[in-house]
Amino acid sequence: MGKGTDKMYITHSEWSGEFGGMQFGGVQARKQTEAFKKLPFYCCSLSLQPFEFPYCTPEGIIFDMTNIYAYIKKFGTNPVTGEKLELRSLIKLNFYKNTDDEYHCPATFKVFSDHTHIVAIKTTGNVYSWEAIDRLNIKAKSWKDLITDEPFTRKDIITIQDPHNLEARNLSNFYYLKNNIKLIDEEEEKARSDPLYDINVVATGSAGKILAQITGQPEQSLETQIVNKEENKSLETSPRSQMSTAFVKAKPKKVPYNAAHYSTGRAAASLTSTAMTPVTENDHALLDEEEFMFKEIKEKGYARIVTNMGNLNVELFCDKSPRTCFNFIMLAKQGYYTNVIFHRKIKNFMIQGGDPTGTGKGGKSYWGKDFIGEFKSNLSHNERGLLSMANQGKNKNSSQFFFTFRPCTHLDNKHTIFGKIVGGKEVLDKMESVSTDETDRPLQEIKITSLLVFVDPFDQYQKKLQKKIAREKADPVKAITLQPKSEKDTTTWFGRTLIQDPKTKLEGEGIGKYLQSPSASKKRNADVEINDIPSNESTKKKAKPTGYDFSDFSNW
Repeated sequence: MGKGTDKMYITHSEWSGEFGGMQFGGVQARKQTEAFKKLPFYCCSLSLQPFEFPYCTPEGIIFDMTNIYAYIKKFGTNPVTGEKLELRSLIKLNFYKNTDDEYHCPATFKVFSDHTHIVAIKTTGNVYSWEAIDRLNIKAKSWKDLITDEPFTRKDIITIQDPHNLEARNLSNFYYLKNNIKLIDEEEEKARSDPLYDINVVATGSAGKILAQITGQPEQSLETQIVNKEENKSLETSPRSQMSTAFVKAKPKKVPYNAAHYSTGRAAASLTSTAMTPVTENDHALLDEEEFMFKEIKEKGYARIVTNMGNLNVELFCDKSPRTCFNFIMLAKQGYYTNVIFHRKIKNFMIQGGDPTGTGKGGKSYWGKDFIGEFKSNLSHNERGLLSMANQGKNKNSSQFFFTFRPCTHLDNKHTIFGKIVGGKEVLDKMESVSTDETDRPLQEIKITSLLVFVDPFDQYQKKLQKKIAREKADPVKAITLQPKSEKDTTTWFGRTLIQDPKTKLEGEGIGKYLQSPSASKKRNADVEINDIPSNESTKKKAKPTGYDFSDFSNW
């Protein structure tokens, strides 16, 4: 704030003299304050553009070799100070970047910013932060380069940027900008000697013929000269125009499909912590791909459990218990349940299986570890034939499951319900009739020979997602414009459609174009009258579903 520094206050003398209105004459009153324009550390002091081949003077002024070479050859002075400068006195700098293409200190790995004290070693040209040199070299009295191990002295430390002394990087103090010194090529000097150099001949119209006669050139060659002149003007290096292009607005980042509505919190953490690298942008936190997929599944799955006693057709509640259904389907596709027995059966209660060891103590989930349960208020163990997960405690689900023989509401919120039997009720009756021993183990072996998955909503979602990503990569603009609108975008709270059918046209001109035609209103009334008449089919009493509508999946 004060004197071009980064401090957040001004002193009394600054307020009374330089910034305030209490000026009583003297040097401070006569001093003309100029606008402070700071040059970033990563820009050349001559072109005001980001450098590619950085070189610096012994005073720490950075130039790009492609720009300073021609300037020194012509003027032999320093563009910033106006003093004499030779090419051999320039020092090559070695800046280091991280994986995010940002300049950082190779010792502390902290990213350079406008508030970082940056220094360079004259003997090696390596650029570090002052914090690294102060702690690892000066205080440790180890006068060797931190990377090359080459010795140096304290005089070899060159200050590139000092946040407490910004006058060295003030553009208003640059010598060549004050005196309007520019590098002009020989071709451009010849072009400036042309009397038509600053005249827009195209805009003169018929006067172009007169100008052509004055210059003694034919009209066609004059047009070609105009084109060449415009090309030369585009190559002209204007400090003011280049300074405006030095700070280009970054392109907006593409938001990933699994981006969360909250950020990573890195910007807030870097603001309150000095140990973290400063972050000025809030990035979206990325959700786990599977967790994101579970929220998008709105359909049910269907599978068939083939046993030595018959087939059990089950409906999977993928929309209500997505994590559990995904584990069951993936294990089934891997053949995990093939030749696995039902190791436990209690009459009028349940039959349990899914353990490859057949002991009731084994089994692993698809992820190789236990996963949490999923409980819904509208799912209850209140009927026969429900498919639920067996566990060893809270949030310790693996691969074992069981079918209920009767309502068991005391299992609610303890075991995850993820399906029910929709075909094969007689097979479940056979299983219940099998006698057991003292340990509730069936005396007759009940084995799962195979498990077939007919409908997998997770696989369908993955295929749609891949097509969507490929379409966005091919034509991102078209993918956004052709994105189908959801029901929320087209209806209000009252259920009225917001988007009009493009085929319908409003008749009339002027005010009448906002009014609906009488024919359209009549047609709407007729549709309402027709819809109000009850049909004979709706009056027929529908049969109550028994829960076993999908007795056979052969038609699939």
